[in-house]
This record gives sequence, structure tokens and C-alpha cells, in this order.
Amino acid sequence: MPVIAVANPKGGVGKSTLATNIAGYLAARGLSVMLGDVDKQQSSRIWLGLRAPGLPLIQNWDASQENVMRPPRGTTHVVLDTPAGLQGRLLDEVLRIADKLLIPLQPGIFDIHATFDFMQALREHKRARSVDVALVGMRTREGHISTDQLRNFLGGVDLPVLTFLRETQNYVHLGAHGLTLWDVAPGRFAADLEQWEPITRWLNDETLVAEQD
Repeated sequence: MPVIAVANPKGGVGKSTLATNIAGYLAARGLSVMLGDVDKQQSSRIWLGLRAPGLPLIQNWDASQENVMRPPRGTTHVVLDTPAGLQGRLLDEVLRIADKLLIPLQPGIFDIHATFDFMQALREHKRARSVDVALVGMRTREGHISTDQLRNFLGGVDLPVLTFLRETQNYVHLGAHGLTLWDVAPGRFAADLEQWEPITRWLNDETLVAEQD
């Protein structure tokens, strides 16, 4: 059972946006998906409560710091939305069960420094060596100085950078109704779906595909 964790100790970087859309993508493929939310704000759980019947099913995993180790039975894929300040024992537990870990970060010097520190912690963590780790730039605007700074920073890291997701209200509007990019007609969201292609390829590598056969 693959577990995809979305993590960055810095708050407000887009973790829930990534986690909910990853869950939506997997559910749209007919997989049995569970979305776990370890964050005290429970953003992903609130989002699930807004999701209308008839959409591809995404089940709620009532995850907490006490039971993050025990995904429910019958699930083929787990997406885990982690909290700000992720460290210590909870980081240990997440890395123990995760097959993939996606790190979102957005333009801004504070986000860059916090993410750099997190990447350093992962390099020093024994359990991280068996986890497929990648990064995604969030809320980027082409031509802005902050986005250029983010690209310069990511150009020097030793982890794969999958894509840059643009700043758009599309994610806000979809999230307000419990929707993802894969729950709606693609025409209006073609630019966003194109930016997501590297993420979906990363999700569909041999390890993940083998688990669903």
C-alpha cells in the first residue's frame, strides 16, 4: 500500500492543496484512496466534508500523532497531509510509513530557508534514505523576482524539482467545494493540468503502479 506524504515544517506553503489534489487524481483512476490529516487545523478533513456524493470516493483517515502508524484496512493508496512544525517523533513515524514524500514550497526568503533546513534534516535522517523525495514550487508568478529567487535556489538542490504550480484562484474555488482538478471538465483548467503532468508521472512510477496491480 503506497503512502504519499506531503510535508514541509513551514506553514502556509500549499500542503493541503497538493494533498487533496493528489488524492483526487488517484481516486479518479478508480483506486481506493484514503486521505489522512495529521495537521491540527484539519484542512484536508474539512475539505472532505465539502465533497459531494457521486464524486470519486476519497475516504477519511482519522489520523493523529497517536495512530499515524495504522492506516485503515482495505485501502490501496494513502495520502498524508502533515502539519507545520513537523519534526521529532512524528517525522520519524511519517518517514517510516512513507514511500514518497513531496515537499511544497513557495517564493519567499522565509519559505526557502525553512525548506532548506528541512532538506538538511532529511539528509541526516536514516529513514529518509528509503523514501522517494521530490519538490514542487507553489504559487509562482513568472517574471516576479521572488519566483526567480525560488528557481535559483531549487537549481542548486540535489533533489528532483517536479514542477512549478502557478498562483491562481482555481485551487481556491475548487477547494471550497471539495473538488480537485480531476473532478471537473478539463477545459478551464488546462494550464493547471499541464503543470501537474510531472507530478502524475512521479506518482505513476513502477513502485506505485506495481502496488495497484
